[in-house]
Amino acid sequence: MFPPSQIIKKPAIKIENIKANTLKDKSDILIYQTGLANVADLATLRFVPGALADHLTSYGGMLTDSGQMSSMKWLESGATASYGTVSEPYSYPQKFPHPQVLLGHYLFGATAVEAYWKSVAWPAQGVFIGDPLAAPYRSLSPFK
Repeated sequence: MFPPSQIIKKPAIKIENIKANTLKDKSDILIYQTGLANVADLATLRFVPGALADHLTSYGGMLTDSGQMSSMKWLESGATASYGTVSEPYSYPQKFPHPQVLLGHYLFGATAVEAYWKSVAWPAQGVFIGDPLAAPYRSLSPFK
């Protein structure tokens, strides 16, 4: 479901679909999505203003009292917003942000919360945190 690695000319974005457990020593991160319950090396990363980051797990949206990493760790590491689920059942793809839908809406000028809500088919099991009105690509949108 992740977009292929490519360069988009407008807005100027380099998409890298990296098949690795974690990222380390990366900068200019706009979107980081992983399936790990606890993400290592966050202190080595540099997010751009407006960055979105998620770990697509059962309890990433439980902000306290969970054995999995809280979505708040993304914000503490420099991301602007995150989405995490707060309950089971199962790992249905519909309860997580669809990577291509999330990126597409965000690059076309949607706010962070608009892009997330359009990318999650079953939002009842999750929570959005961060700056809902972040829209770093709004000025470039053909729909403004």
